[in-house]
Amino acid sequence: MPKLLFAKEKGEWLDFFGLDMLGRLGDELVIPEDNELIPLPEGATLTMVPGRVPIGVDMLNEKGRICSLTYDPYKLKNKEDKEKVWAVAALLPQGYTRTLLPAITDMGEPLPLLGYTAVGIMEDGQLVAAAVQTDEHKHWHPKYYNTADLNEHIAKVQEEFPNNSIIKQLALCSLEYGCFTAQNMFYRRWEAGLPVSPQCNAACVGCISLQEAECCPSPQRRITSAPKVEEVAEIAIAHLQQAEDAIVSFGQGCEGEPSLQADLIARVIREIRAKTARGTININTNAGYYIGMAKIMAAGIDSLRVSMISAVPENYAKYHRPCNYSFADVEKSLELAQKLGIKVALNLLFYPGFNDRVTETEALVELVKKYGVKQIQIRNLNIDPTLMTQLYGSGESLGVIAFLQTLKANLPNTEIGSYSKTVK
Repeated sequence: MPKLLFAKEKGEWLDFFGLDMLGRLGDELVIPEDNELIPLPEGATLTMVPGRVPIGVDMLNEKGRICSLTYDPYKLKNKEDKEKVWAVAALLPQGYTRTLLPAITDMGEPLPLLGYTAVGIMEDGQLVAAAVQTDEHKHWHPKYYNTADLNEHIAKVQEEFPNNSIIKQLALCSLEYGCFTAQNMFYRRWEAGLPVSPQCNAACVGCISLQEAECCPSPQRRITSAPKVEEVAEIAIAHLQQAEDAIVSFGQGCEGEPSLQADLIARVIREIRAKTARGTININTNAGYYIGMAKIMAAGIDSLRVSMISAVPENYAKYHRPCNYSFADVEKSLELAQKLGIKVALNLLFYPGFNDRVTETEALVELVKKYGVKQIQIRNLNIDPTLMTQLYGSGESLGVIAFLQTLKANLPNTEIGSYSKTVK
C-alpha cells in the first residue's frame, strides 16, 4: 500500500509511514485498488491543498481493515514547531483521468479551481497517483511546450501580424497562463486557439475565466472585446496552410461562449475556405445557442466539441447554470450536427464519484447513441470537492475503472480519449 503524503506550509513534502494512503470517490473515503494507481506521470505536478488536513488509514493493527479515518498532522510535530502541514494532491497532465480525489477534510476556505488528484508514496520513494491514461499525448506532452525558444516564436509571429489583437491575446495566454493551444499558434503546429467571445450564456460553477465572486479565483482573465473578422481569418488561414495536423479552434479558456459570435465565426469560416481546404476548423462550445450554432454549421464548420458535465438535464443545469437556453437546445444542436454529418465530440467534465454514478452513466450512453457522437473527451473537472458535494450530494458510484469499461462495452463505435483530432 502507498503511504500518506503531506506537506509543510512552506512547501516541503513529507511522508508518514504509520498511515496508508486513502482516496475519495465523491464524498466516500476508499482504499485505492491496484488498477486505480499509476506511477506519477511525467509532467504531473504536486500541489499543497491549503487549509485541508490529509486523511489516512492505519492498517498496522488489523490488515485489511480501516482502523482510523482521522489524522491530525499536528501530532507528528514537536510542540514547539507551530508550522502547519496540509494535504497534498497531484495535478495531472492532459491525457490522464483521475480515478480518486484526495482524502481530505472539508473545512477551510474555498480552494482554487484545480483538478485535485489523490497521491501517495511507496516505501521505495516512488510517487503514485490515482489515475489512468485515457489518451496518447502525442501532441500534448508538456515537454513540447514552454520551450526555451518560445519567445522567439512569439516575436516572429507578432512581426508577421503586428496589429492583430488575437495574436496579442495569445501571447499573453502563452506566457502568463502557459496555454498549450495558444502556444501552438506561435509554434505553427497542431491545434491552435482562436478566442473571439467576451460574453457567455452560462455561469458555470467552475468557470476558469470568470467568477461572480473571487471565492474561487479564476486562473485566467476573459477577453473584453471581440476581434475583427479580418484578424481572425488571417491568422487562421496562415496556421491551416502551414501547420502539421492543423486545427484551429474557437472556444478557449480565456473567453466566453463562442457561438454568441456566430455571425463573425460564420464569416471567418467562409473566408478560410475560400483560401484553403486544408486542416480542421473546430468549435469548443456549450451548443446551447441553437440559432448561432445553426449559422456556424451552415458555414461549414468541420467539428464540434460540446462541453457538459451531465446528460441528465437537471444535473446539467446545476453546474452550467444556463442563462437563456436549456438542455433541450443543446440536444437540438447535436441533432442538427448529426443531420449535417458534422463530427461531434463531447467534452465530458469528469469528477470521480459523480459521472460514474449509474444514472449518469446510463444517460451519457443514451445521449451518445442517440446523436451519433464520435468521441468522448474525458477532462478532469477543476473544482473544490466540497463545492461539488454541495451541488450533487452523495450517490452510489461504479468507480472510474468500471465506468470506462462500461462506456467501451456499450459504445464500441465511439472513441474514448482526451484530445480533439483532425477531421479526415
